[in-house]
Amino acid sequence: MTLTDPIADMLVRINNANQRRKSIVDIPFSKLKLNITELLLREGYIEKYEVSGEEPKKFIRIYLKYFNKEPVIQGVKRVSKPGRRYYVSKDEIPRVLGGLGVVILSTSKGIMTDKEARALGIGGEVLCMIW
Repeated sequence: MTLTDPIADMLVRINNANQRRKSIVDIPFSKLKLNITELLLREGYIEKYEVSGEEPKKFIRIYLKYFNKEPVIQGVKRVSKPGRRYYVSKDEIPRVLGGLGVVILSTSKGIMTDKEARALGIGGEVLCMIW
């Protein structure tokens, strides 16, 4: 089965696992999803991740993080979609909950958070928001 929006699929899987209080979620592998997962780890939204499986059936296993039995990831939103891409300049990068959340951007320098993009002074495609 081919997916038209694999990033949305990844975010929905994470959100569904959070709502069901699961500790592990498996996501089909891609380099873009791996970069997003690394950002989630670096920002403290997940405990850890590991890449498993052989080449045709490779997947990313994400270990979700909880604090006082509540999920650390409270919400996710896919912003730029295949039918409607959303690009911003360095001055238009949105803030989530006044800076408490994270905006993940795809820039000419790679996948990065809104804070990193502002520090480098570059804009790009807004992939998703996580809070």
